[in-house]
Amino acid sequence: MNTMGARKNNSGRFLPKAKPKNIKETLKRLWMYIKGERKQLVLVFIFIIIDSIVVLFIPYLIGRSIDLISLDNIEFSLLSISVLALLMAYLGDVIINFIKGWLIVGISQRVVRNMRRALFEKLQKLPIEFFDTNSNGDIMSRLTNDIDNINTVISQSLVQLMAGIISIVGSLVMMLILSPILTLFTMITVPLVFLLTRSIARKTKVLFKNQQVELGKLNGHIEEVISGLEVVKAFNHEEKALEEFREVNSKLLNVGLKAQIWSSFLMPFMNVISNIGFATVSVVGGILAVKNLITVGVIASFINYSRQFTRPLNDLANVFNTLQAALAGSERVFEVLDEKEEKKDIVNARSIVNIRGEIEFKDVGFEYKYNEPILKKINFKVKPGSSIALVGPTGAGKTTIVNLITRFYDVSKGEILIDGIDIRNYKREDLRKIFGIVLQDAYLFSGTIKENIKYGNLNATDEEMKDAAKKANAHSFIKYLPKRYDTLLSESGQNLSQGQRQLLTIARAILAEPSILILDEATSSVDTRTEIKIQEAMLKVMKNRTSFIIAHRLSTIRDCDIIMVIDNGEILESGNHEELIKKKGSYYNMYYKQIPLSYRNNIN
Repeated sequence: MNTMGARKNNSGRFLPKAKPKNIKETLKRLWMYIKGERKQLVLVFIFIIIDSIVVLFIPYLIGRSIDLISLDNIEFSLLSISVLALLMAYLGDVIINFIKGWLIVGISQRVVRNMRRALFEKLQKLPIEFFDTNSNGDIMSRLTNDIDNINTVISQSLVQLMAGIISIVGSLVMMLILSPILTLFTMITVPLVFLLTRSIARKTKVLFKNQQVELGKLNGHIEEVISGLEVVKAFNHEEKALEEFREVNSKLLNVGLKAQIWSSFLMPFMNVISNIGFATVSVVGGILAVKNLITVGVIASFINYSRQFTRPLNDLANVFNTLQAALAGSERVFEVLDEKEEKKDIVNARSIVNIRGEIEFKDVGFEYKYNEPILKKINFKVKPGSSIALVGPTGAGKTTIVNLITRFYDVSKGEILIDGIDIRNYKREDLRKIFGIVLQDAYLFSGTIKENIKYGNLNATDEEMKDAAKKANAHSFIKYLPKRYDTLLSESGQNLSQGQRQLLTIARAILAEPSILILDEATSSVDTRTEIKIQEAMLKVMKNRTSFIIAHRLSTIRDCDIIMVIDNGEILESGNHEELIKKKGSYYNMYYKQIPLSYRNNIN
């Protein structure tokens, strides 16, 4: 379910919004991005006025030419001037439209660039909780599809809107000058146009909003299946993935079909109304011409002005359809921009200087949802340079502890101290600089090996980068690659093995020179040989650093200074390996189950 822009109830669950945002408010916020292009818009507006004036003279010149031809004594000099003026008007229209189009495209591209930048910057400021509750595909859809709809409105519909209004007003004035009676008959169709546009626009607004939501869901499903394609194939779930895709795709088809059908109703009905208007003008004009109240040239001019009057009405109706999709996209973009950001640093927040690495938890409690605690009164204190292992069943709260230390989440109760100071009193940016994190899923960016390692310290030299790779035992395989450190990695480093990717993430952490190291299941997805290399690298980087290690393989954390057994959000027992074995408690039972049967009798 899409949860962006949703509100929470007391239980912390996301609820869908009761209704879409106000159209006026959405347009007002869009204008905040567009108004930076005011000078260019004024220039476009000037060209639109000039073009509209030129276009308004074309029907008059056509009628004038017809009247000159119909005279008994044709005045060729006046006719030549009229025809030449007509050709110049058409040529001017082409040139002005080219310049106008070039200007408006530039405006639209800059506006959507600024919106994408604002949205992407906002994503960097949102808490981890936001990404835990929203699909990547839906977020990407807002960055691409929704903003593209806004681009379409600015680059096409905005010009149509301004030009249409000027054309309608100008044509009305010219029609009144030529024949007030014919103008009255032409205006009969206007109320029908507004009623039709209003009724269809109400329906399409909701449908286009739903279409964008379903498109986001489809993108999310595609992104999820492609990312996990190996798992899909391994379990022979291709047909299941296809079935799920068909279901999501069918929902998009249904809502998209309804949106397009309703929007497509508009133009045929508008054309019928316009044709009724033209027929009326022709009949009434013919009667007036027979009575010598107007000339044939006036009728020809009036029909063209009538077309110029009704065509913008048709265009404006089409603009309304495009605007519905853009408004739906805008609302979805603004929903993200309105999301609550990570808590700002307190006033006079401390900078971190010469961190020692002493960490203390005081009565720490945490809950993702109201009254559903994940951690309950966690208390411990570790000395600088200590290695702390967190063990326990899945969902016990181990990863939550390290997420709280790094302030990916803030504690619900209690406080966490680093060197005796509550971490909420530190600048968040400074706080995260002191951590080096190696996760179970070794994430690498598209780019070279060099660029991925230097992600830990963008200012590092190549020699420092290579030294970090050597300490991480990564240099041993990098030197055999065709381009060594300039080897280009595919998405997420899929052209490397899991173990090689993990060694690169360790090199990245080493290059960052962190004061506190966090290793979250860093060896869980590799073979024994690679595990030894990773453990050797981990020992190097852990030296003289406070380190937190989350592990399921208890053999990898035997030498840690402190081992804490976590279960159900509480610390069941704590001590080093020998102490916990002697207690014969939870840790003893866990360790006993993991060691080979032939060695069990040797446990102390």
